[in-house]
Amino acid sequence: MSDRTIPADGIGMHLYTMREALADDYAGTLKRLAEIGYRTVGVSGRFGHSAAEIRSFADDAGLRIVLEHVGYNRLADDWDGALADVQALGGKWIVVPSLPTELHTPEGFREAAAAFTVAGRAAREAGLQLLFHNHGHDFAEVDGQVLFDILLDEVEPELLGFELDLYWVVNGGKDPVDYFRDHPGRFPALHVKDMAADGSFEDVGAGRLDFPAMFALAERGGVEQWLVEHDAPADPWVTAARSYRSLAEMRY
Repeated sequence: MSDRTIPADGIGMHLYTMREALADDYAGTLKRLAEIGYRTVGVSGRFGHSAAEIRSFADDAGLRIVLEHVGYNRLADDWDGALADVQALGGKWIVVPSLPTELHTPEGFREAAAAFTVAGRAAREAGLQLLFHNHGHDFAEVDGQVLFDILLDEVEPELLGFELDLYWVVNGGKDPVDYFRDHPGRFPALHVKDMAADGSFEDVGAGRLDFPAMFALAERGGVEQWLVEHDAPADPWVTAARSYRSLAEMRY
């Protein structure tokens, strides 16, 4: 471990964590996140607001939107519109958060890889990059083949990157360090989500994941954004403050 710290403008909040607060007061929630210290956010859910409105809320709060989660079905249903919305948000990445259950087979992942190749090319032409966000089941091994690795191997790096969810990698029995080392530059964004002793979700720094060991190879992995996430926070504001402090003070 060295004395490296995460760049201040690399610490963000994935807004799924704050969904209850956003539903009540989107603009006010963004301002409060900025007051905690966050510089960036990933959008997940609009709560009735347009992309332009959310961009204005972020601008007013002094936050930069770096990405938006967009359902897999949008690849075939108005992908151009989805790309235009991420452009309007000011984002850099358009993220597919999961694959439909029926695609959770090697054949399904190959089908997704082909779709991502086409969608990734369109994203690149729009000045964006397509990313895929993983869950634990994406690391299932079928006939000696890890499903997630099909996407890594079959889509060109410039057409598909990954928003690596560190909790779900470990939940799936893999080590993020191996992915950073073996696939340099493929992981521009992270979901930093900690794991409690019983395997449930925990605030960053309060669980058992060895983030400094993971982040030691983050540069090789191409990481630009460390986005806090907690899927089921008891109090999202406590989670937001604790997790920000942990990342801001972390040495790796």
